[in-house]
Amino acid sequence: MNHFPITAKSVVSYEGRQYHVKALLDMRRLLLERVEDDHIVVAAVDDVLPVYANDAKTPSFELATDEQWATANNRFALLKPILDKRTDGALIKQVAREHKVSPSTLYRWLERYEATGLVASLMDKPRNGGRGKPRLAPEIDAIVQQAIKEEYLTEQRKPLAKVHQRVVSQCRRAGLQVPHPNTIRNRIRQLTEYNRLRYRYGKAVADDQLAPHKGSFPGADFPLAFVQIDHTKLDIELVDEIQRLPVGRPWITMAIDVFSRMVVGFYVSFDPPGAMGTGMCIANAILPKEQTLAVHDLGGEWPCWGVMRTLHLDNAREFHGTMLKRACEQYGIELNWRPVATPRYGGHIERYLGTVLEEIHTLPGTTFSSVAERGDYESEEKAALTLRELEKWLLTFITDVYHKREHSSLGMAPLERYKQGVFGTDTTSGSGLPFRFMSEEKVRLDFMPFEERTVQEYGVLIDHIYYYHDVLRRWIKTTDKYKRRQKLLFKRDPRDVSIVYFYDPELEQYFAIPYRDTSRPPMSIWEHREAVRRVRAQNIPVDEEHIFAAYEAMRHIEEQAVKQTKEVRRRNQRQPVHASRLAFLATEKEPVAQESLPAVQPRHYTPFGDL
Repeated sequence: MNHFPITAKSVVSYEGRQYHVKALLDMRRLLLERVEDDHIVVAAVDDVLPVYANDAKTPSFELATDEQWATANNRFALLKPILDKRTDGALIKQVAREHKVSPSTLYRWLERYEATGLVASLMDKPRNGGRGKPRLAPEIDAIVQQAIKEEYLTEQRKPLAKVHQRVVSQCRRAGLQVPHPNTIRNRIRQLTEYNRLRYRYGKAVADDQLAPHKGSFPGADFPLAFVQIDHTKLDIELVDEIQRLPVGRPWITMAIDVFSRMVVGFYVSFDPPGAMGTGMCIANAILPKEQTLAVHDLGGEWPCWGVMRTLHLDNAREFHGTMLKRACEQYGIELNWRPVATPRYGGHIERYLGTVLEEIHTLPGTTFSSVAERGDYESEEKAALTLRELEKWLLTFITDVYHKREHSSLGMAPLERYKQGVFGTDTTSGSGLPFRFMSEEKVRLDFMPFEERTVQEYGVLIDHIYYYHDVLRRWIKTTDKYKRRQKLLFKRDPRDVSIVYFYDPELEQYFAIPYRDTSRPPMSIWEHREAVRRVRAQNIPVDEEHIFAAYEAMRHIEEQAVKQTKEVRRRNQRQPVHASRLAFLATEKEPVAQESLPAVQPRHYTPFGDL
């Protein structure tokens, strides 16, 4: 459903019946006319679906082999020209003829894709043995990769046949099985377009064709056509939630819509940029923001959701791994790389991050942008905000200030520009509203890193902690077709590791798996890491018992700190009135207890809650 916007011409499904969209009333409501009897209703955008959408299960893109995933992407490429033209029989016949497939096959693929909006729906059912990694033996894989590097990625621009010849020669010399040419072809298809052009045609050609210059984004002519993403370390010292002591500077990953300059997503943490934070930011950009605002008790308007057409980003290593790249491909997102050490290509996102940093320089605890600018200002002594409070400040700044004030390049506010793009103007048509995904949880899970583990009698062991649920019983000590212990896919939210999510490859859905010992308290991945660090510092075995003992010790220290803080505050409050017992009796009050960290609800996801 990624590529089917809601416009005044759409037919949608609402409460199990088909309706024509008569008008887009605003960012949240539609005027609908029932197809069968012309009955008029007003419906929330949240409640409508594409006509062909259903809750069909899809194979896991993480577990697909390179060949299976390449096949799905090739089929999606065939479907792109006909996604919104399924009634154009002549076009479908033309596409079928050009690609030597039958029209009925195209219709079948189209139905599978329309049901979910996910590229994985176009995969053939995965066979046992593929885990999303190269199926070749490591020695053969090394020969293939070296041949691609030395034969294909050169300015001589040798064809695939030359690469295959070298692989054949070296495999035979080493007494290894020769891989099929399609395997090599699929590996070449996995190269980024920027690297292919750079090594075969030169850096200048790659930069010219794929890296738009500052202020120039051909095709960014409607909302979510181009989204830029980048990271920066914020110029502010934060404090912890309990003792309010300095804990360091956070990182922010931000996504901005080039057409409107609207911020469409962000993620803040103390971890440096990586696959986890980038994936969380992309998921936040795709999903509606009402829950994000509600978590922080904010009532502002942030009407951005939907899958971006193209994601423009730096040459960050986190995107060159299988997980994030495939997750973007799963949602039909094109990745557009900008070269290393060429900041002019970052354009809009870097200017916005600069705006955020300037605003942050007004907050207590700012480190400013340089030592000279900071002068004698003691950042750590002045630090006052927690990570959660900074998130609330950022949300307020984004929704109530930045989105609503005039942007110098646009001549209007980003929010106004975004709505013009969605609804259209007197002279231009609008792009329409994106459909919302049927399962927000699945979107978040798709952009999280995964672990592969075998299932034993005790369940599964991840980072020294045991997890178990009866749903795992079927998979205890199962083997793949090579008689090796079968590795299965698990994911977890870094904000709460008391639950892992197991993907059942037969049922094609995720199941929440709790701690084996459900009496254990929930903790975040950062608390888990600190507990492990403390255990190792004591030179004792790192196991579940010692990890939770260390965690409980950490919590005890925090509780004692709270009590001590209360007592200090009481003493400080009493001191000014010691001279007058009467005044003391009249003025002493019980101080309000400092709010402790909220307990994490194991199965409740919020985009930025309880970090």
